[in-house]
Amino acid sequence: MSQTAGPPSSRVKPPYASKRALVAWCLYDWANSAFAAVVLTFVFAAYFTQGVAENEVAATAQWGYALTLSAIAIAILSPILGAIADQGGRRKPWLGFFTTLCVLATASLWFVKPDPSFVLVALLGVAVANLAFEFGIVFYNAMLNDLVPEKMLGRLSGWGWGLGYAGGLVCLVIVLMGFVSNAEPWFGIGREAAAHVRIAAPIAALWIAVFAWPIFVFTPDHKASGLPWGTAISRGIRTLGKTIRDLPKYRNVARYLIAQMIYTDGLNTLFAFGGIYAAGQFGMKVEEVIWFGIALNLTAGLGAAAFAWIDDWIGAKRTVLIALTGLFLVGAAILVTEDKLVFWGLGLALGIFFGPAQAASRSLMARLAPPDMQTEMFGLYALTGKATAFIGPALFGFATSQFGTQRAGMATVLIFFVIGGAILWFVKEPKRQI
Repeated sequence: MSQTAGPPSSRVKPPYASKRALVAWCLYDWANSAFAAVVLTFVFAAYFTQGVAENEVAATAQWGYALTLSAIAIAILSPILGAIADQGGRRKPWLGFFTTLCVLATASLWFVKPDPSFVLVALLGVAVANLAFEFGIVFYNAMLNDLVPEKMLGRLSGWGWGLGYAGGLVCLVIVLMGFVSNAEPWFGIGREAAAHVRIAAPIAALWIAVFAWPIFVFTPDHKASGLPWGTAISRGIRTLGKTIRDLPKYRNVARYLIAQMIYTDGLNTLFAFGGIYAAGQFGMKVEEVIWFGIALNLTAGLGAAAFAWIDDWIGAKRTVLIALTGLFLVGAAILVTEDKLVFWGLGLALGIFFGPAQAASRSLMARLAPPDMQTEMFGLYALTGKATAFIGPALFGFATSQFGTQRAGMATVLIFFVIGGAILWFVKEPKRQI
């Protein structure tokens, strides 16, 4: 019997990728994490809160609503794009387009000056950049299962996340030491109109552009199916519709997607508002928020890399459950502390569990998804990661506004970890290869 006979999901995979290709794939995490660290969480978020918006409470609500609108668009379009890409075969052209869009939108944030009249410009730029960032991740994640054997998925995913946190850390150090805290910022950048802080956005954009290119050169991609664009689009949409209708047949995958939808909402909200919470609740200035971000990225990267081995040892599901438990316990402690030094220590502990929760979630999706539906399933993975993503930021902003304190907003995050973890408990993970 021919080895290639049967449906796509039963076919033998092509030879796995070379070490150079795997490094190039992981390096994309190093590249795009600069956007998440510099723009979404620490530098630009803190700058928007303290320098652009009218006040911290208004800034928190506005930031949350902008990310909410972006999340809704991501939730609607991600699975459609994933299904179309599976029909067309190739993923790197899509990845290249959205990476370029993210670079351009991020660089445009340079023009946001410290004045409330620039609030709309800032929020629009962040929303577009975040949209492109998340779309790119759909196609990037879908490449994972084709690169290594199943028994190494946890390690490759974890190493990618770990390298990503390292990339965010290094970029933050450059921004801090070269510009924000430097009495004479590099390249003659002055301090007028907060130029030494605004330059962080173009630096992040350049970082992404420089370090993303190896994946397009060295990492293999699916061959093009040869379908015309129109046919690929129509088939992709029809296939997605059928997949959604047939989700009850993929009951275990559906259960996981629901769990992931809920606890990822908590993760995304925590990540999006971490810098804003530190700035508003503990009075940290931009420089201190960046230092906190650097330390947090260090522990998160170490956690992701260390738990990568645990993922392949005890399974991705158990790894995620351990991480969610740690996030809840440490997050609850952060909620009640009023001491900045204690907050620093708890924040570093939080990072240890943050990375593994994300990395193991990705490897679990790769294990659960049918081989011929990887991009489509990762599109649904992005959908469920964003379908309720408007709830987290909106609830955070609403609670902060209603109670007049960011602690109330932070308290809402813990609920997502509990509910998501409870549902994940009933997901059946495929037996691991030895």
